[in-house]
Amino acid sequence: MAVMKYLISYMFMLLSVLAAAQEYELVWQDHFRGRHLDETKWSKITRGQADWRNYMSPDESLCRQRGGKLRLKAVVNDGIVPSDTASFLTGGVYTKHKFTLTYGKVEIRVRLQGAKSVWPALWMLPQTGVWPEGGEIDIMERLDKDDFVYQTLHSTYTQVLGFKKSPLSYVRTPFDSDRYNVFGVEILPDRLVFSVNGKTTLTYPRLKSGEYQGKVQFPFGSPYYILMDMQIGGSWVGPADGRDLPVEMSVDWIKVYSLKQ
Repeated sequence: MAVMKYLISYMFMLLSVLAAAQEYELVWQDHFRGRHLDETKWSKITRGQADWRNYMSPDESLCRQRGGKLRLKAVVNDGIVPSDTASFLTGGVYTKHKFTLTYGKVEIRVRLQGAKSVWPALWMLPQTGVWPEGGEIDIMERLDKDDFVYQTLHSTYTQVLGFKKSPLSYVRTPFDSDRYNVFGVEILPDRLVFSVNGKTTLTYPRLKSGEYQGKVQFPFGSPYYILMDMQIGGSWVGPADGRDLPVEMSVDWIKVYSLKQ
């Protein structure tokens, strides 16, 4: 048993070293300078049926660039948008139909304010395909006022077949909520590598199984777009609660690198 644990530990250490040795090329970035969102790169997220979209609004006050930062807010709707009957409002942006990454690295520098039932997220979805077959990459999710973040991946293998621990598909990572932190993921042909402030937190390998099983367990490797959003309420974080609002996620920059072939 001790030998097996050592071999598993060594395998993940080796994968981390190999990931660090990848060669990348900066292909896309935003430092959020100026007073207006660059609409050639981003679209505002609107209301939808999923938990995370219950209170999304494209109102300018919820997604604002100031001081070289993109500020995505969660607020009580006390007349901010009179025509919207939702009790709360949240802001978010995504690159859907404007930018995608297949293999490479994404890094995002943000500062997170905590609040009851608030759920800020940095994540990625496939440009085409349905969930969970197409996969989902959660670079960072924080619940409430937790002093840690979740970094997770989803697929048919984890969500339908239930294999979340073989290999491990999620990790909880401590972070300092009083400062800006860099959350990242590397998407490679044979693994995903998550990080916080440049330190590897989780390596998820593609298993060497049959072609069908490989696609089910590792659907990553198609064009994915990027989402950054404030969220409030839902089955995971609990009912929306406005006692701590307003709060915001302040995004300093995002940098995307493609993998050199």
